[in-house]
Amino acid sequence: MVKNIKRFRKDMEKENNPIADKDESGALIYMDIAPLTYILPGDYNIFVEEFKKYPNATWIMKPTARAQGKGIFLVNKLKQLQRWANTSKLPLQAQCMKEAYVISRYIDQPLLVGGKKFDLRIYVLVTSYRPLKVWLSSKGFARFCNEKYSTDMSDIDNMMMHLTNVAVQKGAEDYNQEHGSKWSIDNLRFYLEQTRGKAATDKCFDDIKNIIYISLKSVQTVMINDKHCFEMYGYDILIEDNLKPWLIEVNASPSLSTTTESDRVLKMNLMRDVFNIVIPTEWCEEGNKVHGANTCKDFQVGSFSLIIDESQTDLIEKAKKIASKKTGATGTLWR
Repeated sequence: MVKNIKRFRKDMEKENNPIADKDESGALIYMDIAPLTYILPGDYNIFVEEFKKYPNATWIMKPTARAQGKGIFLVNKLKQLQRWANTSKLPLQAQCMKEAYVISRYIDQPLLVGGKKFDLRIYVLVTSYRPLKVWLSSKGFARFCNEKYSTDMSDIDNMMMHLTNVAVQKGAEDYNQEHGSKWSIDNLRFYLEQTRGKAATDKCFDDIKNIIYISLKSVQTVMINDKHCFEMYGYDILIEDNLKPWLIEVNASPSLSTTTESDRVLKMNLMRDVFNIVIPTEWCEEGNKVHGANTCKDFQVGSFSLIIDESQTDLIEKAKKIASKKTGATGTLWR
């Protein structure tokens, strides 16, 4: 994903596309969506050069072939990385090649709620890549750490305050079995509107939609496109203290296991909405021969809103305006 985003950015710069515009300081306005990231061991030498430029920075390492927070750790000294290089090896059949890791700049000033770090799990459904057609669910959730966040280097190995993965947090002694250390997106948005203001909150969530758009456009040309196929992604987003959202990772076929009753209801409704989109009622009509995951003609299905449709952009804008007039809303597709 990271390499595709970099390639897409270069392509947009060559075309002088406004999406690659920079501000007065030279920073990307729209395409700065993910922390600086490298793939190890392949990018090791390049990473070391970058590390030496910012010797006080903290980095987070994640194995590419594992899940549920396994194998993740933080580093702020090169010797910690060298220790990993000496001990992290694949089975014998890999002939002692090092296991591939992603290493990214750690966002060390995250937005906190009650002193605790959190991230967002957001569900995105893609029913076509060419043309791109994307649905966004409003029923994601925020996952919280059990321990209060600290930037003290003595806590660098305490994953209970750094990793939000449920598989990690449910091992804490004070883990809340009732709500699973989660908030709904609606509750988080209400909290932000009360503490940071509605305008700042709206911009934050609009920036999240921008992340979704750029990340999918960056892989559009390399993805296999089949009208009978679809994919639901689990986007992990971290919000910085200044309300800038960052893309942490995109999970294909995200886990649908549940830890609480509200979690079960959310994911059950989520899958019902997905199937209502990819298997519309028109399929059952006698004589209908038009099948495929990209045949749904609605703009809103359950919690999912159609946010990108490259074949019908004008129709989406008209639908948003009509919905805004009927409800008195701002026309945002997130709410």
